[in-house]
Amino acid sequence: MAMETVDSLIVGGGLSGLYAAALLAAKNESMVLLEARERLGGRILSPEYQGFFTDLGPSWYWPDIHPRMARLISDLGLKGYRQFEEGYGRFQNPGGLVQTVRGYATEPLSWRLVGGMMALITKLSAMLPEKAVRLEYPVCNIEKAGGGALVSVGQLEEEPVARFKAGRVILALPPRLAASTILFTPELPADLTQAMLKIGTWMAGQAKFFALYEEPFWREAGLSGQAFSQRGPMAELHDGSNRDRAPYGLTGFVGLPAAQRGGEQSRLIDAILKQLAQIYGALATRPSAVFYKDWAREPYTATRLDQPPMYEHPLYSPPAHQSSFWDGIIHFAGTETASQHGGYLEGALGAAERAVN
Repeated sequence: MAMETVDSLIVGGGLSGLYAAALLAAKNESMVLLEARERLGGRILSPEYQGFFTDLGPSWYWPDIHPRMARLISDLGLKGYRQFEEGYGRFQNPGGLVQTVRGYATEPLSWRLVGGMMALITKLSAMLPEKAVRLEYPVCNIEKAGGGALVSVGQLEEEPVARFKAGRVILALPPRLAASTILFTPELPADLTQAMLKIGTWMAGQAKFFALYEEPFWREAGLSGQAFSQRGPMAELHDGSNRDRAPYGLTGFVGLPAAQRGGEQSRLIDAILKQLAQIYGALATRPSAVFYKDWAREPYTATRLDQPPMYEHPLYSPPAHQSSFWDGIIHFAGTETASQHGGYLEGALGAAERAVN
């Protein structure tokens, strides 16, 4: 098998890896991006329905506090729009009783992206050289060798299907996933491995649901679409609509822990639609399309350690306060390694910039 040689090799084709690749391409450095999935985007996933893109991963950005995101969206010629939040909210107590409550706008203001967050991925990938991206290339082994690294692709127990020699490697995937799925030679120090395993992967234990409708009947009833439930299966809901035309949407996070979501998906969706009817009225049971994504079932996002739910946003930083190791051969990117805005798309961009620079 021939070995390919590049200046930089990026592991992971989510926003952080793609942004790092675009920054390297602008410097005319030779690089290859390896993505284990059959698609780019990582946790950004926006299935299309009638020209509208439903965000089943990250949905929002906050231009007031996330300058990199605001600048990138502008530079790529994309447009955003305010999250719809006008009207009353709804609250469902543990007994199932639904109450109308005062609505409120998030602070700072939340924005959605025209074309879904996938528009970022599409635009960034178009900036890369031909053949720079390799899909279905899971990295299984990284070996330190002569001022660089040898990277093997495939399954650990089998012969590699491809090999690369790189002057440096950018790990643009969750540290917990890297520590669980990649064999490093020589072995990483125990404190670094432990730090990587302790960093919870953002969204990895979550599941998201999206229902689309031809009419925004909740708005017509004076509701914002915002709802919170202590009954379930949905714990948090928002208006996930197109900017100013059909389809209109209700979307949110499933409140059941990952271990309780393993049954038949159709039964869970039926239960969700029944709950939506309790909150918004009978019209909610007749969506024109539904989408569901359980990130805990994604082997290229979540590990067994990610199954327990996260109840608050972790304070992210580089593992063991190291943004690189092996004398600067391997660099961490990915939102979980950001020094600021970790867990957000802004953190993914900041970590990519740090790794490239």
